[in-house]
Order: sequence, then structure tokens, then C-alpha cells
Amino acid sequence: MNPSTQAKKKKRISIGNVAALLVATSFAGQLLGFLRTKLVNGNFPLHGPHSTDAYFAAFSIPDFFFFTLAAGALGVAFMPVLSDHLHRGDKRGVWALSTSLMNLLAIIMAVVGVIIVIFAKPLIHHVVAPGLTPEQLDTSATIMRLLAFNPLLFTISGILTSVQQTMGRFFFFAIAPLFYNASIIISIYVFKDSLGLVGLGVGAVIGAILQLAIVSCGTWKTHFHWHPRIDWGNRDFRLILRNLPPRSLDQGVDQVENIVETHIASGLGAGSISNYNNAFVLSTAPILLVGTAISTAAFPRLNARLSQGRPDLFRKDFLMVLRAMIWISAPLTVVCYFGRGYLARLIYAQGNQQIATIFGFLTLAIFFRIIYSIISRWFYAQKDTKTPLFVSLFAIALNIFLAVNLARQSAYGVAGLAIAQSIVATVEVIILSSVMLLRDHRLFNAAFWGGVWRIISVTGFSVVAGFIMISIYPLGINDRGILTLGSKLVFIAAVIFGVHIAVSALFGLEEVRPLFSRLKKIILKPIKIEV
Repeated sequence: MNPSTQAKKKKRISIGNVAALLVATSFAGQLLGFLRTKLVNGNFPLHGPHSTDAYFAAFSIPDFFFFTLAAGALGVAFMPVLSDHLHRGDKRGVWALSTSLMNLLAIIMAVVGVIIVIFAKPLIHHVVAPGLTPEQLDTSATIMRLLAFNPLLFTISGILTSVQQTMGRFFFFAIAPLFYNASIIISIYVFKDSLGLVGLGVGAVIGAILQLAIVSCGTWKTHFHWHPRIDWGNRDFRLILRNLPPRSLDQGVDQVENIVETHIASGLGAGSISNYNNAFVLSTAPILLVGTAISTAAFPRLNARLSQGRPDLFRKDFLMVLRAMIWISAPLTVVCYFGRGYLARLIYAQGNQQIATIFGFLTLAIFFRIIYSIISRWFYAQKDTKTPLFVSLFAIALNIFLAVNLARQSAYGVAGLAIAQSIVATVEVIILSSVMLLRDHRLFNAAFWGGVWRIISVTGFSVVAGFIMISIYPLGINDRGILTLGSKLVFIAAVIFGVHIAVSALFGLEEVRPLFSRLKKIILKPIKIEV
């Protein structure tokens, strides 16, 4: 092995280390996001003219435009092309593509921002939440106008972080979102008595600016050069633009789903928007913590395998990550289901059974959304953005049909939205997995299915452990506060995960070996004593 190859090997960061960084920072981010929602609930009413319904409704349209027009290009449609250039050592090509895409999307997002500012009130009244009162509508429209140019800031941040991830730089990408949540939390106390709910919009704007500033620090020593031009003649730039619409639409239909759910919830009584969004916040935390963090860490490696012309290693790495995510998400889903009442009371201190019910129905969606995050990247690494799009279009149609029928007052009410989510998430993963198997008959081999079956068997013991623990430590009617609720929840979760790990070791699951290997090194590694 020549010295240059050795040097490259030493510099290479493992998926495990990157995933550990992203999981740690994602966990901190989810804690801040949880705290943000909890503090919003605790400082603003669920009902009345200053209801939190107005706050949650205000984010729908800005999020829709960001995910539809930009988010599709900020990773899966962009990074595989960058990976090809880096594999050839063409950094100049990386910067040319990045600046062209940044300039194009910045122009589009600036126009979108102006549209949101002008049409904020009719967008909320006719599209997002027709059930809001006139006072709530005015508040929500004001917040939305403040958020109008956040998609522009997030787009620039996303392009810069995509380049950094392709180069193996994850630190600034990982910590930047922490400043966004922290800014909104601070705004609660700074503006509560002056601007009220509107102050949260001010905090979100400041947070988006801080996030961009932190991300920009990650370009240090990368020799990034911005140029005020769009290189329409670049073949790879045109390739990105061809891949962008399917992925953008794929992301967009998810946001349409969110808008439809908010629209339906607004007609189910005061507080329904807030209750559903509270439960949805609880459900997205484990998805981002496990699914997004691990799949983001693995995606550059999967791209590199295909750039190297090694589909065998691509298959091996993909299956390793997929099995690991199934093994981790199974006990996590069990904890979420049995801990739903504790989590609902933590995020809404006054106690709200509806949040717990909604979250309980969302737990199945949590598991399959985590799995979807890595399965979808199997397609994106191969520059196939159309297949996930077609499946998503079918999924959104099914979701809307189920939501309209299940969320009727005569059926399940707002909980019907969660039931629809879980059904659709399951169907989506099944369809994509079937397509993967048709394209690569050797992908899901006997060893993989045997491992998955053992994970399912192990999870059965975790379910029994969870049932026993909530019987021993039930949620009391007077249980309040982070110390009481948190200690019970942590103890229940610790036992469930402990049983899962112990039984996994007995069953000989390979996913548990790195954990015991790391613990063995920590416990048995000798300490060097200076004499």
C-alpha cells in the first residue's frame, strides 16, 4: 500500500463515527425542539385569540416552499453528482455546480418570499386553516410574513452543508440547527409580554440567520469561491436540474400532506391543530434522531461506492446500515408506545389525553419512517429520484383519502390523521422494498431475512418488558414535572433497551457486537500510569 493510500485511509471517517456525531447533535437538537414546543405550550394558551393554533399554522406554507423548491436539490439530487467530481479530484467543478445552484435557487426563493409576504392572509384562510378566528388569522399571517424569507436562508445553508457532507465535513452541519431552536426559545421570554406569539416569528428569523452563519464557518479552508453566475451550459448542472423536479415533488407532496392535515384539524375544534402538531413533534424526534442522522451519515459512503464502480460494496454497506436501523428503531418504537402518556404530559404540562392518543397511533409510522429514510437513499444514490416520487404520489393520494374518512367526527376525529399516517408509511416502505427486490434479486438474501426475523423475535421480549414496566410504574393522575415524569420514562426506557440488548446478545445478532466490543475496550483498556 503506497503512502498516499495510507494517508487517505487514516483520514477516512467511519460511518459509525459520523453517525455518533449526528445522533448526539440530533439528540441535543430534538431536546431543544421538544423544549421549544413545551415552552410555547406553557406560555401561550391552547384556546382563544392568542391560541398556539395560529403559531403552528404559520409555518406550513414557508415549509412547503422550502421542501418543494429547494430541499430536493440539497442532498439526494445534488450530492451524488458532487461525489463523482470529488472522486475525480475536480474541486473546481464542485464549486462551479454549487454556486450555480445556489444562485438559481436563491432567485426563486426570493420571489417566493415576496409572494408569501403579499398573500399570507389568504393562504392561511383558504388553504391552511380556514377554522381560525379573525384574531388568530391576523396573528398567523403576521408570523408567516416574518418567516417568508427563511426558506431562502435555509436553501443557502443546505447547499453549503451538502458540499461539506460530500467532503466528509459534518460538524457545522450538525450543530447549526441547535442555534435555530435556541433562538426561538429565547424569543419566548424576550417578546412574550410585548409581541406575544408574533415574537416567535422574530426568533425564527434570527435563528435562520444564525444557522446560516454557523454553516458558513464550515467552508473555512475548503477554498470555496462564490461567483455571480449560473452556468447553464454545464452538463452536470443540467443533470441536477433534471433530477431536481422529481425529488422536489417528492418532498412537496409530503408538505401537501401536512397542509391537508392542518386544514382538516382546523375544522375539528379549537386546539386540534396544536394537539396534532404536539404529537407530530414527538413522532418526528426519533425519526430525525435515528433515521435522518444515520442515513445522512451513510449517504456519502453509498455514493462513493457507486462512484468507485463497486455495486457489491454498495449492497453490503446498505444492508449493514438497514439492519442496524431496524435493530435500533424496534425498541425505540416500543418505548414510544408505552411511554406515550408520559411524553404527552411532558410536552403539555396541563395534561392532554388527546396528544397521547394521537401519538400512540403515530408509533407505527415512526418505525417505518425511520426505515424509509435509508431505503429512499438506495434509489437516490443511483440517481433515481423518479421511483420514490411515483410512490409518494400514490402515498399522498392514499393519505388524503384515509385522512378525510378516518378524521371525521363520527370516526376517530383528529386521531384519524395519525392512523392514516401509520398506514401510509407502512405501505410506502413495502412498495419501495418490492421495487428494490425486483431490481436486485440478491439484495435481500437469506442472511438478511434471518437477521430481521431474529430482531423481530427479540422485540417481542422488549414489548413484554415494556408492559411489565408500565404496570410497575404507571402514569399517576398527579404526576407532573420533568423530574417525576422524566425519571419514570428513563427507567422504563432503560429496562426496554437493556432487555433488547441482552436478548440480542443471546440470539447472536451481529448488531450488538460493536456495542459490546466498545464497552470491552473501555472497561479492560489498561491505564497508562506515569512513573
